[in-house]
Amino acid sequence: MKACYAQEMRDIDRATTEKGGVPSIVLMENAAIACVNELKKDFGCLKGKRAAIFCGKGNNGGDGFAIARHLYAEGADVSVFLVCGSEFSGDAKINFDIINKMDINTDVISDTDNLKYIIRANDIIIDAIYGTGIRGSVTGISYDVINEINENSSYTLSVDVPSGINSDSGEVCGICVNAHKTVTFAAYKIGMLLFPAADYIGETVVADISIPDYIIEECNTAATVTDAEFVRKNFPKRENNSQKGDYGKLLVIAGSEGLSGAAYLSSRSAVESGGGLVTLALPDCISAAMESKTTEVMTLPLDSIGGHISSTAVDKILKAMEKADAVLIGPGLGRSRDARIVLCEVLKNSNIPVIIDADGINAAAEEMDAVKDCQCPLIFTPHAVEMARLTGLDKDYIEENRLTVSREFAEEYGATVILKGHHTVVTAPDGEQYINITGNSGLATGGTGDVLAGITASLAARGINETTAAAIAVYVHGFAGDISMKKYGIESVTATKVMENISDALKILLVEN
Repeated sequence: MKACYAQEMRDIDRATTEKGGVPSIVLMENAAIACVNELKKDFGCLKGKRAAIFCGKGNNGGDGFAIARHLYAEGADVSVFLVCGSEFSGDAKINFDIINKMDINTDVISDTDNLKYIIRANDIIIDAIYGTGIRGSVTGISYDVINEINENSSYTLSVDVPSGINSDSGEVCGICVNAHKTVTFAAYKIGMLLFPAADYIGETVVADISIPDYIIEECNTAATVTDAEFVRKNFPKRENNSQKGDYGKLLVIAGSEGLSGAAYLSSRSAVESGGGLVTLALPDCISAAMESKTTEVMTLPLDSIGGHISSTAVDKILKAMEKADAVLIGPGLGRSRDARIVLCEVLKNSNIPVIIDADGINAAAEEMDAVKDCQCPLIFTPHAVEMARLTGLDKDYIEENRLTVSREFAEEYGATVILKGHHTVVTAPDGEQYINITGNSGLATGGTGDVLAGITASLAARGINETTAAAIAVYVHGFAGDISMKKYGIESVTATKVMENISDALKILLVEN
């Protein structure tokens, strides 16, 4: 699936009409049908249901008029409320003129004194006020209408985008509709996947409105939304005539006293993800304890100092890298001068993908020249605070500009970036971006990042493109988190449970439909 900015969507609509030969009025009709079909899924028979549709003056309002006609045909009791006056043009006017000739009540809202009673009296509220067409902040009657909808509606469906959301930035323009469901058309709108807007879209359905696939593919959309089909298509296949070495040899450099769990979670998650051979290089002071836990993971004890890996272990690490297909460095590594030396030597000598996570990122933030000079493929896995250390940018700025910051860093350093968070963004060195929609807030707990790092590294070791590996890993990780939430409840999601559900996630995702 694609995610696009408002102008990109307008370009797609125009190309559909001019190049694809699909009249815009047909797109509006299909959009309306898609919305009504979602209402049927949620309410069953619509006959006798009371529906109030709040319409603006643009094409979003036109969608609302067409929805009113279809609901009326289904036997619903429909009322249309005009929020921005009664002057319309183009396809919106055509659909408004049609419902004006039908037995559908249409009122211009001039005040909101009785609006809360009207909203409470309806089973269904349809938000077709602004869509992607908002300019500036919501004020006046529109503000009051949206406020009354939010306070009094028991079910709100937003058409394309909840009104009041900037569909490019995710900004709430003063106020926005808090939708129970959003039916968006042809592609996600970028702003819906960013915060704070992502908290207001409810369940999201991307509806096919007969825009040809080739039209969307030819448009240079901002990002791809990773889905199960992407995972199935790109996940490495197992062959009958194969052996363990064919599925990736991964070296994990991780762990220190007090942080052995990160080393365990990352290396074990790599095995759970299908990795062929996983070797955990760790300080000798915690080696015995880890050997008792990691049945399927081989261990490589290294010289230690103060509970951390010592820089004197570099030669042993470099020798182990000669047999590896990828290196993961950082989970539980600890922050020390020796960790920075080890990282620099790994980057200087590696010709295989290096995945830099957690304390590996902290070390890299102090050795950015080594990052810039290295010739191997890189994957960084920062959350916003770690990204701030890498870039010197303010954390809040990063959160508000996740796509831009990720792209600029990836292009500058020639790296794949996994910028973690709700709707994690994966960015390729050439600027191509993927947005993830799996996962939940239960993943905001210690150790889940180590699980993600292990999945990512396991896939990278199997020889697929680093960015593809990262996008798959993020989706699988989130999916395992969703399975964990359903099994245990959102407050009881833990990193171990997520790791243990990787197998269930892959079992479901890799089944061909």
